[in-house]
Amino acid sequence: MPSFVRSIHLLKLRRNLRINLLMKLTKRLHILILSFLLIVPPVSIADTFTVGVVPQFDIKTIFSIWQPILDVLEEKTGHKFVLKGSKDIPTFEKSFSKGDFDFAYMNPYHYTISDNYQPIARDHGRKLYGILVINADGDIQDVQQLNEKTVVFPAPNALGASLMIRSELEQKYGISFTPKYVNTHSSVYLNVGLNLASAGGGVQKTFNQQHADVKDNVRILLKTDSVEPHPFTAKLDLNPEIVKKVTEALLQMGQHEEYQKLLAKVPFKKIGDATDHDYDQVRRLNLERYYVSPK
Repeated sequence: MPSFVRSIHLLKLRRNLRINLLMKLTKRLHILILSFLLIVPPVSIADTFTVGVVPQFDIKTIFSIWQPILDVLEEKTGHKFVLKGSKDIPTFEKSFSKGDFDFAYMNPYHYTISDNYQPIARDHGRKLYGILVINADGDIQDVQQLNEKTVVFPAPNALGASLMIRSELEQKYGISFTPKYVNTHSSVYLNVGLNLASAGGGVQKTFNQQHADVKDNVRILLKTDSVEPHPFTAKLDLNPEIVKKVTEALLQMGQHEEYQKLLAKVPFKKIGDATDHDYDQVRRLNLERYYVSPK
């Protein structure tokens, strides 16, 4: 074989050897990378979730109550939670009905009419009931004296403070009255205390949280029947692992005294899990006729 032919043959042989070697190294590298991906868990990227809260108080108060809780949830879950305020209850209703919040603290009736959320936690240390307050020094002494009077409420669809009160005044006591809506529970107590209305609807927790100079000007005339309190809910289409992580973090907070103080401001006296069946009693109240769809 001529020398130049042998040279070409050797060059081809060396080239083929290099190609084969490169292919083997590439295959081994692919195997190593795949093995690494299977063994090492993926790095968790912090997601951001919105949280809605039914506005029983002004936005500043709501943020002072909930932001510290969300800060703890961020520490425990590794995710970010952004409190999304609503200027009033009808605005909140529009938002949750569209599924704008990832998580939401809502009244029990809101939950029963929602198609987007599931309850994950609630207070196990108390019940929710409505209260009807009157001016502490006024002329009203009996519920029958409210016939044909003006009664203020935070919003049409506040459960204890409006729906349950309006239902009982009409069905239990046969009272005809003129409802007026003043946006928040605090405004209800102020209106009644200033004699701008004959009576007003609220709930025990918001009454207890008023300043003494507000509470001293009103007194409770009656209380409604009670139901399970507000659920903290999660959107149905959220990743179940995320929902589980948030639920566990909330329940763990209830086991530590420093976090219990934060939860008590909601108030969650004794936070525990929540199920759909917890709110069957609310469904049996048949409050549909008193519900006002937000415009």
